[in-house]
Amino acid sequence: MNVRFSQSQIALAISAALGAVAMGTMPGTAYADRDRDRDDGKRNGTYVSGDFHNHTTCSDGSISMQKLVKKATDTVETPWGLDWFVQAGHGNSGGTRNCTLVEDDTLSTPAYPRLQSITLSNGTVVSASPIVPPNNGSVSGPGVGPWTTWANSIEASNVKGDGNGAGGAASMWRWQSVQEYQYPLIEYLNAFLNRPLFIGLESIVAGHEHSSMSVITGQIPKGLDASALPNAPGPITARYTPIGNANALAQWAYCFDAGVTDTSRGNVTDVGAPGRIGPGSGIGNNWDCTNPASAGSTDPTLGWSDLAKKLIQPGGAGTGTKGHAKTVEAVKWMVKNHPNGSYYVPAHLERAGPFNPNGNNGYNIEHLRDFNNAAPNIAFGMETQPGHGASDARGEYTVHRNNIGGVNTDSVGGTTYGGTGVYGAQIGGVWDALLGEGRNFWFFASSDWHNRGAFGPDDRRSSQDFFPGEYQRTYAMVRHGERHHHLQKQLRPQAIVDGLRTGNAFSASGQLIDRLAFVACADRSTHAAEAAAVDAALENNGPDSERCVTMGEKLVVRPGEDVAVAIVVRDPSGTSFSPYTFDNPSLAQVGIKQPLNMPELDHIDVIRGMVSGYKTPGSPDYSGQWPNDWIKNPNFANVPVGAKNPTAAVIKTFNDRTWETLKHDREFKVMTFKIEKVKASQYIRLRGTNMPANVPFETDANGNPLPDLATNAAALNPTVSNPNSGDGQPAGANLKIPCKAVGSTEFDGCPSHLFVVNGQKMVSFDVAAWSDLWFYSNPIYIEVKGSTVVAGVK
Repeated sequence: MNVRFSQSQIALAISAALGAVAMGTMPGTAYADRDRDRDDGKRNGTYVSGDFHNHTTCSDGSISMQKLVKKATDTVETPWGLDWFVQAGHGNSGGTRNCTLVEDDTLSTPAYPRLQSITLSNGTVVSASPIVPPNNGSVSGPGVGPWTTWANSIEASNVKGDGNGAGGAASMWRWQSVQEYQYPLIEYLNAFLNRPLFIGLESIVAGHEHSSMSVITGQIPKGLDASALPNAPGPITARYTPIGNANALAQWAYCFDAGVTDTSRGNVTDVGAPGRIGPGSGIGNNWDCTNPASAGSTDPTLGWSDLAKKLIQPGGAGTGTKGHAKTVEAVKWMVKNHPNGSYYVPAHLERAGPFNPNGNNGYNIEHLRDFNNAAPNIAFGMETQPGHGASDARGEYTVHRNNIGGVNTDSVGGTTYGGTGVYGAQIGGVWDALLGEGRNFWFFASSDWHNRGAFGPDDRRSSQDFFPGEYQRTYAMVRHGERHHHLQKQLRPQAIVDGLRTGNAFSASGQLIDRLAFVACADRSTHAAEAAAVDAALENNGPDSERCVTMGEKLVVRPGEDVAVAIVVRDPSGTSFSPYTFDNPSLAQVGIKQPLNMPELDHIDVIRGMVSGYKTPGSPDYSGQWPNDWIKNPNFANVPVGAKNPTAAVIKTFNDRTWETLKHDREFKVMTFKIEKVKASQYIRLRGTNMPANVPFETDANGNPLPDLATNAAALNPTVSNPNSGDGQPAGANLKIPCKAVGSTEFDGCPSHLFVVNGQKMVSFDVAAWSDLWFYSNPIYIEVKGSTVVAGVK
């Protein structure tokens, strides 16, 4: 299953294929009644894989930025190297560890060498630190490293904002970490390694849980290409002086991250103020979070602070509702100040349960609509295929996870389904409801890397997380104007964000597929559509054919026209990145022998839904909470009308009996069909898996993913926090699939860390993830003239 191109080959392909900036920032349209030029660059580009949600010791991760970048993008020691990478730890109330210090000499660079010791201004020599990164099985070695505190490296006097300064807490607010330490390092590594890297955040969201986001303005400027890198480090507080900056992202973190309660306006600590709070020093950024385009940005009922010049979410009753309103102001600020340089994608959005008007929990569908209405070019999707795929509760979703009003409430849907949250996995559910409005709202995946649980970061086993790109990744089309391709030789943040924004993207786990061409054409035969898709798949780009569209685009047709659809995927031969060579224990239940590191695509479903137009805010069908008891009673009739699209259904299923393979390259599977005489606006999307239908505890009779509880080893809380309530469950109680392979190592037989029930190893942790693989495409829209307009795709 290995991707067949090396990093250098991919870099050459990107260099050849990418121009100055993607030509468009909104999904495109093809018209069936007129030809279109190809000189706008719309068809040119390539799919590139990446990850935008992961962590280092600057938040609650376990390794340095340098080690994480190497693990995510290298193709020598870690063969899964991504084409682009966004380092995006928590926006939070302050971190204590310096993630720019490296673990060992292999990570040393001229500007950021390995340090054996640091001499502080008072003469104290800091060498080996007693602080051990939490929950990752590694230890601190000789010298200093990413476990070393800010106080023991740059010193407390250089930590800014509320509560810091000499004698303060030395817990660094995320805005300072991003602005002064993490961005300079990522810019340096971008240039030193010649890899597409930039900085983002996993924001702590007012009124909700988390969101993957960034403001890329100022990051990785073109001037960096001609800049000479230093051959020695600067002082510990400024080891590299960047050409660009992350000032805009840092300001956003100060203004809108719910964990950043700092009131300093981004300034040096006012050590003379009571409690060391406020902007009194006046030395620094002096940020003002006012948005003149929105009166809500200074609304006192939402917590406007004239001292801090920002909204500080009020506590108490209604805090969730007020917090959500603050977050809407956050995306409005992006629209006002950085309309093309921002993205905002709610992360693992089902995990924290439903929306809580009096707390900070999950998202209901109305909140996603609010974000997309306020900022359609910025809030354009959701991360519904979460990371933490190797944990004892896949994605960290589970039953009774969240205490809401004294009741332990399920993650929405109770768990994941084939590693995907219920909002994305349930046909006809929340994602289909949003697509049924004709919205530009896309499906994304990420690693959410923190650590490997019981194992060190260099162990191939994991009981918690996978490295970015190791297990799942998002492939996004990055395009260019052919006439300008000589202007840019590197993949820049703007091109990546524009590619994500278009929705021309797909997400896959376990290297199930690594190429996808999904094409719909009007006034074309299925043979012509197939030819366009085959060419696109072989070249790893979009269809180079007039009156054809692909993911994230819409095809405008006359009533009664036929639409030809072609799908070409590459199911790569050879081995995947799984370290395990024994047969898949889930498939063994149905007599299929297939090594875990050699997965095969079993089938692809084509899902269609009808488009009925945008819902009106305040109308009964605008809002709707997914049922809290879904895991026990998955009755679609109980889903509120505003949270479902009952027209969505599987209309075609392809497998090895119905797809063709290319004669000259049998890794490529080819499928075609026709939608005849279309009368109403609609969309089509894809999902695929290595699981046939009716695999016990994995898929149902129709091939839908079943709840992942049967491979989740985590204990379940009782309904209420009372040990006598009687409905909690111990660890391992729900495990159902035995792992029986016996080997001579940890990798050719069921490994020793699997949960054991009555003496039998059970499928759990990373083995559960490598067993059960899925991919999801984003949709193609078909707009019929005179029918509902697909308004979200311009």
